[in-house]
Amino acid sequence: MAKCHRNNVDNLILHRLPSTTSSSSSTSGNTFSGSSFRRIIFDAISCGGSSRYRQELREQDDSKSATIGDDLVKKSEKLNDLLNLAKIKSNVETKKKEETLEVLKRVVRDLQEDDVGKKVAAAREVRLLAKDDTEARVILAMLGAIPPLVSMIDDSQIQDSQIIASLYALLNLGIGNDANKAAIVKAGAVHKMLKLIESSKPSNQAISEAIVANFLGLSALDLNKPIIGSSGAIVFLVKNFEETSSSQAREDALRALYNLSIDYQNVSLILETDLIPILLNTLGDMEVSERILSILTNVALVSEGRKAIGEAVEAFPILVDVLNWNDSQKCQEKAIYILMLMAHKGYGDRKAMIEAGIESSLLELTLVGTPLAQKRASRILECLRVVDKGKQVSAPIYGMSSSSLGRERDHEIKMSDERKAVKHLVEQSLQSNMKRIVKRANLPQDFVTSQHFSKSLTF
Repeated sequence: MAKCHRNNVDNLILHRLPSTTSSSSSTSGNTFSGSSFRRIIFDAISCGGSSRYRQELREQDDSKSATIGDDLVKKSEKLNDLLNLAKIKSNVETKKKEETLEVLKRVVRDLQEDDVGKKVAAAREVRLLAKDDTEARVILAMLGAIPPLVSMIDDSQIQDSQIIASLYALLNLGIGNDANKAAIVKAGAVHKMLKLIESSKPSNQAISEAIVANFLGLSALDLNKPIIGSSGAIVFLVKNFEETSSSQAREDALRALYNLSIDYQNVSLILETDLIPILLNTLGDMEVSERILSILTNVALVSEGRKAIGEAVEAFPILVDVLNWNDSQKCQEKAIYILMLMAHKGYGDRKAMIEAGIESSLLELTLVGTPLAQKRASRILECLRVVDKGKQVSAPIYGMSSSSLGRERDHEIKMSDERKAVKHLVEQSLQSNMKRIVKRANLPQDFVTSQHFSKSLTF
C-alpha cells in the first residue's frame, strides 16, 4: 500500500526543459516525471479523504453512544419507578392485611362478649366476611370464632331471628373447608341444631332452612356422615323434604340425604323412615328425579335396602317406567342399575319386573340405549332367561362356569316346554303393558282380557 503523505504539499515549480536537451539530462535530480506528480497528488487526496471519513465515523459512533447512554438512563429511571411502585403496592397490601387481621380479631372478641347485641352483630359480620373469602374462613377459625357461634344456637337470651345470623355464619365458615366442618360438628352444632328445631313451636321455617343448609354442607365430609346420621337428623331431613314449601330447602334436604346415604351405616336409619315410598312417588319431578335415583342406588347396595324397595307399592312399575325416559339418559342408567341389582339377588323381584312389563323396555334399551344402559339391560335379560318350565331363575351376571352350566341345562329342556314358557312370558308382558295403557286412558280394567292375547299368540 502507498504511504500517506502530509496534506500540505509545498509549491512545485515545473521548468520546461529545452527541446535540445538530451534524453539523459531529463532525469536530473531536480526534476520528476508527471506520473510521479500525479501519484503524489492522488495519495494526498486519498489520505485526506479517508481521514475525513474516519472522522465522520467517529462522530457517528459518538452520537450513537450518546443515544444509547440516554436510552439506558431512561430505562433505568423506568425500572426504578416500577420498583418503587411495586414497593408501594406491597406496603399497601401489607397494611391492608394488617387492617383486615385487626378487624377479624375484633369480631372474634365481640363474639366472646357477654353482650348479646355485640354477639349478634359480630355473627352477622362473620357471615359477610366468610362468604367469599377463603383466607378469612381459615383465620376466623384459628382465632376461635366457631365455639362462640355454636354456643349461640341454644342461648336462651338470643331470639330465634337473631340465631339465624350464627347459623349462616357457621354455614359460610364451612364452605370449602373440611377442617372447619369437622370443628363445627365437634363443637356440638348438630345436636344443638336439632334441639333448636324441637324447641321451636310452631316450627320456624327460616331456622329450618338454615339448619337444612348446614346439614347439607356438614354432611359432605365423610367423617361427619355417621355422626349426623345417628343424631336423628335423617328424620328431620325427610320431614323437611316432604313438607317444606321452599324449593331450595327441599332440594337441600334431598342432597343432604344423598350425602348421608353414601355411608352404608346410615341406610338402616333411612329405612326406619318413609323415605323410600316418598322418593318413589316423587319420581317424575325432573328437577329431583336424578338425585332420587342416586339415593335409591345407594340404598339398593344393601340387602335391607333392596328388600325395602321391592316391598314398596308400585316400585317396579315406577322404575320400569323410568326406563322409557329417552330424554333423560342419566335417569335411565341409574334406574336400570337399581333393577339389575335387584334382579341379580332375588327371584321374587324378577317375577315382579316381568309383571311390570320390563322386557320390552329392556329390549329397546339394548338397541337404542347408551352403551352403559345396553350393557346393564343385557345383564337383566340374562337374569330373566327361561330355563325350567316357565320358571325364571337367575343366570349369573358374572363368571363363565355358571353360564356353562346354564347352557348344559338348556340342552336338556324340551323345545315344547321352552315355547310354552316363552309364550307365558310374552302374555304376562303384554297384559301388564295393556293394563298400564288402560289405566292411563281411564278405560274399564276389563277392557282387554288375557284370553284375547292368548289366541293371538302363535309359536
